[in-house]
Amino acid sequence: MKKEILEILKNNKNSFISGEELSHKLGVTRTSIWKYINILKGEGYKIESISRKGYKLIEEPDILSRDELLIELKFSKFINDIYYFDTIDSTNSFAKKLALEGAKEGTIILSNEQTGGRGRLGRVWISPPCSSISMSLILKPLIRPWDAAKITEITAAAVAIAIEKVTNLDVNIKWPNDIIIQNKKVCGILTEMSAELDNINYVIVGIGINVNIDEFPDEIKEVATSLKKVAGKEISRKEIVINIVREFEKLYYSFIETGSLKETVEICKRKSATLGKTVKIINKSETIIAEAVDINDEGELLVRKENGEIISVISGEVSVRGINGYI
Repeated sequence: MKKEILEILKNNKNSFISGEELSHKLGVTRTSIWKYINILKGEGYKIESISRKGYKLIEEPDILSRDELLIELKFSKFINDIYYFDTIDSTNSFAKKLALEGAKEGTIILSNEQTGGRGRLGRVWISPPCSSISMSLILKPLIRPWDAAKITEITAAAVAIAIEKVTNLDVNIKWPNDIIIQNKKVCGILTEMSAELDNINYVIVGIGINVNIDEFPDEIKEVATSLKKVAGKEISRKEIVINIVREFEKLYYSFIETGSLKETVEICKRKSATLGKTVKIINKSETIIAEAVDINDEGELLVRKENGEIISVISGEVSVRGINGYI
């Protein structure tokens, strides 16, 4: 009922709606309406109440509640369900649990705080309360397991476009999974998969964004930043999440339906913090110093080795000179 009342208030944001009209629309008593209005006020919604006029929504808090997001994303064909937590150890770990239990594609897990977040190679990811975005998407694409890496680039492109739309900041992508602003990391993407030889059981995409963080620990403050620190003002986490889902939906379904990564690659090239730079590529067998020269139609990074040979990089740890500690 709270969600239904909130949706009506949001749809009538510039005018009052009476308790009697709400009661009639929703088939509940005016006392129930009053109770849920007070719950919404307790959650931070500023609602003006005037006798004989009713209620008017004046201001919305920057919260990542399930109800709020389901209202804003009600026309999304991707969204199936949303789980929201005040705090959790890892949204990716919970997403895996749900996926194993049969959760459908389009299930999103969000948390206001994450205490055990992980980045690539088991690194710790800082997710303080009320100032960051910790979210995971459950996907069950009918694609070949070796194509799952492309979903990381789809996500990076979607996040970059979403952040740019909300903040008007100049956003770059460090291939394939980091979002960079002013040569510092503002977002990391961690993609994990369960698959058999020729079949994907599920893909979990974890997204961690530094939104309104003011200070970082000494060990990362030289390589990390937040949207607030760059923009000089508070940024709406809710608007970022809404736009990520919308942009991801477009790029993801374009890939699933056509098999082409063209739109994503165009974005990744245009916003690349990697192309034209010297990179260090670390994989299990060797470390390569090379120049990043292109991203091909399959989303693979093309690099020119010191001997002139051009090779494609599908995955691995890629550092860019001047970014994230590689100088």
